[in-house]
Amino acid sequence: MRTLTLMEPSVKKPDSVVRLYDEKAGLYKFIMKDKGPLQSLEAIENALTKLGLSKNEIRVYVYLARTGMLKASEISEVISLHRTETYRILRDLEKMGLVSSVFEKPLKFVATPFEKSLDILIESKKLRLQLLERKKRDLVSLWVSLPKAEVEYSKKEVFQILEGEEQINLKAEEILTQGRNEICVFASDSDISRFYHAGLLDKLERIEKKDFSVRLLTNNSPKSRFFIKELKLNGVKSSSTCPNDLSSFILIDEQQLLFLINKNGEQKDDIEEKKEKLAALWTNYDAFIKALSALFSELWNS
Repeated sequence: MRTLTLMEPSVKKPDSVVRLYDEKAGLYKFIMKDKGPLQSLEAIENALTKLGLSKNEIRVYVYLARTGMLKASEISEVISLHRTETYRILRDLEKMGLVSSVFEKPLKFVATPFEKSLDILIESKKLRLQLLERKKRDLVSLWVSLPKAEVEYSKKEVFQILEGEEQINLKAEEILTQGRNEICVFASDSDISRFYHAGLLDKLERIEKKDFSVRLLTNNSPKSRFFIKELKLNGVKSSSTCPNDLSSFILIDEQQLLFLINKNGEQKDDIEEKKEKLAALWTNYDAFIKALSALFSELWNS
């Protein structure tokens, strides 16, 4: 009598960790359609970029941190990076304290936990800034000691293009500090939240206490009213006559102008939304400043 044995079909166990960078993985299409993980990953990548990591360093670290202990060849294959380059990046990340080697044969690597890695990168950036601060006085002294050519300086009308929210906020802080008499700010409905979170509205409050003339104008919308209702500014108005598509700008003593430009990036595919890129124009061009000053006065008085 024969005994019939039923063989269970072999089923490959799914990976416990989603491979966000692996286009061959079955979950890749799902991730690309679900914007939640993709947006979270983009936010993490942007933060790591600002902390000094390169694009490929981020790819290697994120994949290793989400997957576990791996060989360099395994990482290289999944993220489509040359093995030699992958090994070099792993060594660089190890020097930063973001990756450790596992004494096995073949050699494997393991990522430092993400929260600890952030602490390391932030502290490293702080130390670099402190070092530059200490060197600043010496560098300025060296610069002053250099021989100077006899040049007669005259005021030139110039302009400067700034890209990125961080650079624009720094420029806004700089010119607000240089104000002496009058500061006029038009904050559009789309930009007033940026002004608030960057601390520029608080800066206007502090400047007005120094007996400067400070005027803030914005659209008459629920969003704008929400941000200005707690402001302790005497010169603040929300007006329904302001054009909805008028870009935000800051006028300082009718001598400096910072004009914001919202640039919509191209749509790369069906999944990505159009991303708004922030840029700005700074200028001391007299005709442009007078035109914006006249526009501001007309909107303010109306």
